[in-house]
Amino acid sequence: MSHPNYSDGRITIDPAICNGKPTLRGKRIAVQTVLGYLSEGDSADEILAQYPSLDAEDIRACLRFATEVMGQRYDLAKVA
Repeated sequence: MSHPNYSDGRITIDPAICNGKPTLRGKRIAVQTVLGYLSEGDSADEILAQYPSLDAEDIRACLRFATEVMGQRYDLAKVA
């Protein structure tokens, strides 16, 4: 069974890995984790030092993925 991939295949979504959260290249490193570090001011070099199995293109793929997600149309539903 094929699982979706994004950002040139670097971002993968597999229900068997990290509860289906988007991850980097099927590793147990969630895109959300990388984006969280970036949002707190960590540099790409700091993230790469902490996760040596990643490379700079993985960091950029996370940012592209976030941009792709935010480019979707959203409808707000009124909840009772």
